[in-house]
Amino acid sequence: MNSEIKAYLADSELLLNAVGEGIYGLDAQGRAIFINPAAEAMTGWSSTELLGKNIHQFHHHSYSNGEPYPACDCKIFNTAIDGISRQVSGEVFWRKDGSSFPVEYTTQAVYKNNHLIGAVAVFRDVSQQQQIELALRSALENVQSLTEQLKAENTYLQNELAQEWSSAGLVGKSAIVRQMLSQVELVAQTDSTVLILGENGTGKELVARNIHALSQRKNSTMVKVNCAAFTPSLLESELFGHEKGAFTGAVERRKGRFELANGGTLFLDEIGELSMEAQGKLLRVLQEQEFERVGGSETIKVNIRIIAATNRDLSTMIANGTFRIDLFYRLNVFPVTVPPLRERQEDIPLLSQAIIATLNTKLGKSISAISNRSLTQLMQYQWPGNIRELQNILEREMILSSTSILNFNFKSSEKAVAPKLAETLAQVEARHILTTLKACKWRIGGDMGAAKQLALPESTLRSRMKKLHISRPS
Repeated sequence: MNSEIKAYLADSELLLNAVGEGIYGLDAQGRAIFINPAAEAMTGWSSTELLGKNIHQFHHHSYSNGEPYPACDCKIFNTAIDGISRQVSGEVFWRKDGSSFPVEYTTQAVYKNNHLIGAVAVFRDVSQQQQIELALRSALENVQSLTEQLKAENTYLQNELAQEWSSAGLVGKSAIVRQMLSQVELVAQTDSTVLILGENGTGKELVARNIHALSQRKNSTMVKVNCAAFTPSLLESELFGHEKGAFTGAVERRKGRFELANGGTLFLDEIGELSMEAQGKLLRVLQEQEFERVGGSETIKVNIRIIAATNRDLSTMIANGTFRIDLFYRLNVFPVTVPPLRERQEDIPLLSQAIIATLNTKLGKSISAISNRSLTQLMQYQWPGNIRELQNILEREMILSSTSILNFNFKSSEKAVAPKLAETLAQVEARHILTTLKACKWRIGGDMGAAKQLALPESTLRSRMKKLHISRPS
């Protein structure tokens, strides 16, 4: 019977030896009677080693996980018995060296004079194809992830653009503004955390945006979080995101602001409005720069720069126990104070001109200047609402104006709102450290030392004492 099958294949042997796919010819008992060079190359088994033998025991004996593959289940062997052709994928062939490779193969029954005399199996190594498919699947997953990221960022940026802001706030030639801009330029080149202090309407967000724009992260996103807008539970979802089904109404997975800001800057506005519970949650993430989404278990690491801002007197809040001093230490690496408008009244002409130029585009106007009389009145006002109030007044007057020169009579009975701080932040910090040192009898290190009580490294406490001029009395 073997000679009959071999003779049947002989006319095509030259062609079969030339093809790139592996080819086995089997008799009705599953013994090899033909093996082409491609099959030898793929399996490492030579034809002399396999001819006349049950080929299943050599290359098809086990599944990919190592479990036995009985010969009675072999698709190639079954075709030689029942004459049914088969197309198979998801299996492996085993090489002589003990390794395996994924294959796709077809089996075709061989007949002579309408009598089943064996089968032919044609197979190919699909390792490269699987690698390409895996790479493609990974690329598609990456594209999907990037699409989700871009969608989230696009939604965020659209919301940001809807909140108009003007570059007018950093216009000025006064000494106090030049000093602030110098600080901005210095700290922007670093990744240090910045705490921006100032009254409402002074342009704290604008300072944050300029720090980001001058930094090495300028090509990444600056994401803003208004801390006053969220309860502790909502803040957690807003900052860290949530998984689908994490709570009622969570119909899809949502990335939080920390993920959106990865690689860029996170601006925490109105930081003084956070509850103590929210402060604790925020502090943990700022320290580790890792978190889990609400309802999720995967730990997500981020690389972000933190800029915070507040109009609150944090020193008084610390003294009253409404702001954590450890969070203050984490944020107050480099403080920048934005001066109120009443302390930079010589900048009002430049500020007004910049605001008018911006409002011309918004209102479809062509105001070219402001009269000296109106400008003098503006410079005599104390501006409790700072630059935001100036913008509102100029916008109202531009809407009413029908000429190219803005000329109005501005008089206000409002008195200046100039809150005076009883203590500076440095003073309250020094007082807190001094009180702790006295309670610890000026012991700094050890379990009973002030560093332990303040939750600070001993070296950090000594550095703060030196900076704040705190020394033990003689």
